[in-house]
Amino acid sequence: MRLGATGLKVSRICLGMMSYGSQAQRAWHLSETEAEPLVKAAVDGGVMFFDTADTYSGGLTEEITGRLLGRLFPRRDDYVLATKVYFPMGEGPNDRGLSRKHIMSAIDASLRRLGTDYVDLYQVHRWDYDTPIEETMAALHDVVRAGKARYIGASAMFAWQFAKAQHTADRGGWTRFASMQNHYNLMYREEEREMIPQCLDQGVAVIPYSPLARGMLAGNRGRGGVPSTTRAGSDPLSGSQYKTDADFDVADRVAEVAVAYGVPPARVALAWLLHKPGVTAPIVGATKPGHIEDALAAAELALTPDDIRHLEEPYLPHPVLGHF
Repeated sequence: MRLGATGLKVSRICLGMMSYGSQAQRAWHLSETEAEPLVKAAVDGGVMFFDTADTYSGGLTEEITGRLLGRLFPRRDDYVLATKVYFPMGEGPNDRGLSRKHIMSAIDASLRRLGTDYVDLYQVHRWDYDTPIEETMAALHDVVRAGKARYIGASAMFAWQFAKAQHTADRGGWTRFASMQNHYNLMYREEEREMIPQCLDQGVAVIPYSPLARGMLAGNRGRGGVPSTTRAGSDPLSGSQYKTDADFDVADRVAEVAVAYGVPPARVALAWLLHKPGVTAPIVGATKPGHIEDALAAAELALTPDDIRHLEEPYLPHPVLGHF
C-alpha cells in the first residue's frame, strides 16, 4: 500500500510499539526480550511499518523499537518507522508541545533513542493550542529539509484544525501532512463525519489507532464490566470511552460474525477497518502471538456487504473521544 498520495510503500498492518516498555508504567507492557518474538513474527508475516512515540514509557519504547528493528532487518531502508511528538518529556515549560524549540529538540532526542539518522514519518501527537500553527508547520518543514524525517503526519484533532494546518503549509510552501492517525474503530466512528472524507479528498493516508477499541472488540470486557485481560483491568480509558449499551451491542455483532466465519472477534473488527475507504494500515498492538496472527489474517478476511451492514447497524453517535 502507498501512504496516501505519497510514493512511500507500507504494509497493510502497522505494528504499534506502545506495548513494549516499562511495567512500572503499565502492568501489561512487555520487556524487550518478551517483545522480540512478537515483533519477529510480525516481520516474518510481512509487516514493515512500525509506529511509536517519544512519550511511550518515557522514551524507553523508542529505545526498544530501535534495537529490535536493527536486529530484525538487514537494512534501515527495509522498514518504515514512525514516531510522534507533543506530550511532556520533562518538567520544563519547553519540554512539551509543538513549538519550534521543542520540535527541534524532540526529533534529535527521538533519533538518538531510535538509533537512526531519520524517521520515515514524524507525527504531531495532538493539536497544540498554545503554539501558532505557522510555527509548527515551518519547524516540521525544516525537520524534513534537514533529512531527519521523510514525511510528516498528524494525529487526533478536529477536521477544521487539520484543514487549517494543511492550508498553512500550502500558503508557506512547506511540507504537508501525508497521514492522519485518528481514533477509529467499529465502536467509535465519528471520524467518518468530517475527518475521513477530508483525507479521502486530499489523498491523506488514514492509519487508525485503537482499532480494537482498547480490546473490547476482541472481547476483553463484557456487559458486567469484568475485565478478562491484564490491560483491561488496568486501563481506565477503556471503561470511560466504551461503556454504553450500543457499544456492547456492537461487540456482540462482532462476536456473531466471528462465529459465522470461525475466527476470533479481533480478526473481524480489523477486517472491517481494512474494508473502509481511505484506511491504509490500522495500528495494531500485540502482547501475545495470537494478536499478530489475527492482525495478519485480517487482511485476508473478505467481509460481505451484508456483514458490514450487520456490524455497523447498532452504532450510535459518541462525544468526541481522543482529541485532548
